[in-house]
Amino acid sequence: MEFLSKRFTILLWPGSLGSEIDVMPNIKSQILDDILKELDSFVIAFSGGVDSSFLLHRSNKVRKSAIIAVTIRTPYIPSQEIAEAAEFSKIHGIKHKILDISFPDEIKNNPVERCYLCKKSLFTELVAFAREHNYKYVVDGSNADDLDDFRPGMKALNEMGIRSPLLEAGLTKKEIRLLSRNDGLEFWDKPAMACLLTRIPYNTEIKEGMLRMIEKAESILFDKGYPGVRVRVHGELARIECLPGYMEKIIRNPEKEDIISQLKKIGFRYVSLDLEGYRTGSSNPQTEINEH
Repeated sequence: MEFLSKRFTILLWPGSLGSEIDVMPNIKSQILDDILKELDSFVIAFSGGVDSSFLLHRSNKVRKSAIIAVTIRTPYIPSQEIAEAAEFSKIHGIKHKILDISFPDEIKNNPVERCYLCKKSLFTELVAFAREHNYKYVVDGSNADDLDDFRPGMKALNEMGIRSPLLEAGLTKKEIRLLSRNDGLEFWDKPAMACLLTRIPYNTEIKEGMLRMIEKAESILFDKGYPGVRVRVHGELARIECLPGYMEKIIRNPEKEDIISQLKKIGFRYVSLDLEGYRTGSSNPQTEINEH
């Protein structure tokens, strides 16, 4: 995207993209505010996660009446995320719209290029919404760390001219959490979330019942005190990935048998614990290549 290279050249020190040495978080924060002031009016793709919540918070301070948060509801987005997005917007008095989108046909078999196809489909809806309601831009919560991960969806955003103010300001995930905490925002330490399709192997036919099983299983574990847990599905097997520090807890927890029982009741035949624990992108293609 042409504006990205120009933005980095003008606003950031040489080689400072994502750097915590050349550009400190408070300076990047000012850069972010300057970007938001330039954008005039815009739609924020609001998932309810840390990044888009922080972006919405800062946008509301800088551009208030010129923005609207739009959350997309599809069968593969956890319902809890939708609810939290709506609650955050209501608490802070921010205009918010939920768009209901059906399951895109092109990703129903969970292809490797799923993220690209999904972003293309969902952001087409957001761009149409922006045009219909006379908003000049659509922005999302991508950050500087996303450039270092397997993110095929970034290509779709670039192709569609979606602005990514956090990325343009060079803000990393760690810095976004720090700034959120400094601003007194309750979500600053919220575990990262992702769409439910990431729990299912690539090239697998997606059925809504499978998605509901995953959502229910993770909800059970959240309620038992396991934040940020992932339940990956392999046929009839549930593979649980815990955050660091929670592996021993789940092994020694007297409620372990109850967890197993509840997951079996919702449809899993086998329940396993991944000894590597939670790691971002554990199902990404390059991960599989590196491991083999």
